[in-house]
This record gives sequence, structure tokens and C-alpha cells, in this order.
Amino acid sequence: MQTLLAHKPITVIRPLDYLNAATCPEVGRQLATAIAAPGVVAVLVDLAEVKFIDSAGLMALVSALKQAKKMGRRFSICSVSPGIRMILELSQLDRVFEIFENVDSFYAENSCANEHW
Repeated sequence: MQTLLAHKPITVIRPLDYLNAATCPEVGRQLATAIAAPGVVAVLVDLAEVKFIDSAGLMALVSALKQAKKMGRRFSICSVSPGIRMILELSQLDRVFEIFENVDSFYAENSCANEHW
């Protein structure tokens, strides 16, 4: 269903295909576990393989963002397709999430911070 890459202090989660009501319970559990893991300071959700996201998928991401903020962790998304970006813009969640072009751009922009992780 998805790939989880745990490279403490950053965890990258790559959901596959659909982020919807059917997949969100599992995705939500994995996000919560990744955010709460000891030693993790950032969770990056790589949406490159996500073909579709619905309101349940958006809520899973918003819930994870809230949990991350509560725990003092960073939560970002990347590799957002044009269709999903449009959904984020229409819901104004593009203003809420920290969005990167891809995983490499996340690491590049945070290379100075990585020295402290």
C-alpha cells in the first residue's frame, strides 16, 4: 500500500495509488506512528505515486500535521501532481502545508538543518 523509509531523524512516507476513505485508516496509523517515533524530527509525505486524494485523504494529512505540530515535529509534503495541487489550492490547504517539489528539494533546502539532525 505504501512505502515507509525511516532514516532518522527524517521519515519519508510514500503512499501509493489512492489516498481515500478506504486507505486512510492505515495511512493515518502509519503517519501517527512515524510522527511519534523517538528521534524523528520531520516526516515528509512523498505523493509522487498518489493518483487520487479525496476529503478523507486530506483529513488524514491535516490530522498528521496537527499531531506533528503538537509534538514539535516538522510535517511536509512533496511531489504533488497538478491534480492534487489543484485540490489543495481549492481547499486552501496549499497555504497550510509546507510543500516541496520532490524529496531532493526537501533535503536541499534543509541541508543546513540536516547538520543539526
